[in-house]
Amino acid sequence: MADSNITKHALAQALKELLRDRSLEKISVGSICEACGMNRKSFYYHFKDKYDLVNWIYYTEFIDRMKTKTYTASWDVIDDLCEYLFDNKEFYQKTLQMEGQNSFSDYLRDILIAFFMEDLEEAFSKESSVRPFAEFYADAIICALKKWLVQRDCISPLEFSSFIKKCISGIADHLL
Repeated sequence: MADSNITKHALAQALKELLRDRSLEKISVGSICEACGMNRKSFYYHFKDKYDLVNWIYYTEFIDRMKTKTYTASWDVIDDLCEYLFDNKEFYQKTLQMEGQNSFSDYLRDILIAFFMEDLEEAFSKESSVRPFAEFYADAIICALKKWLVQRDCISPLEFSSFIKKCISGIADHLL
């Protein structure tokens, strides 16, 4: 592993450990650096802020892994997303709470929009733009994910992704 990745992973691990005891808004770049014995200069060499670090964690732990898989259906990605978020529930409960510029919610929203844009092209081929539909589905799923992850006894990831599928396909079936 290159030195750059070693540093990034050390910063990521420090952030994860700090998130066990406090919210993301209470964690500073300085506290992340202190937790892993690095200086702020090292942090800012790799990341623009703590939100960029959160997004990097998601990208390296989920998106990179997702790219190596072959999915037979788009829904399989949603299944994997729910599994991953559930397996890292404590981390994503806290990171999804933050809103605003550079937040993980915005980052995930952009990824989901790109994902839905591809799938909705055919379904909404008569529309001048598919983007508003993709934004709607991304926003709905993020809202549902946030509510699901904060529940004390939340349903399993596969039950939750099945619920999402039923919501989306049930409406479509009914309207058709």
